[in-house]
Amino acid sequence: MLLADPSEVRWHALRKGRLVAQELCPDALYRSEVFLDLWLDPEALLAGDLRRLCEVLDRGIATPEHETFVARLGATFQPGS
Repeated sequence: MLLADPSEVRWHALRKGRLVAQELCPDALYRSEVFLDLWLDPEALLAGDLRRLCEVLDRGIATPEHETFVARLGATFQPGS
């Protein structure tokens, strides 16, 4: 049972100092433009479907974009600073 309409969930990106509403991807997910591996299923969120939320997050983490993101973080991380 959904608690609200999935279209009521909004995902925004910061562009030129302004928040801009993002469109759902064709597979009805939101994907972060900054954290490319961060995906959200608004229907699962509103339904309280934690299993589905985790599945979608895991799919994002399994992408090459996530590997690239982690590699960039590792390259800029300075231990002890």
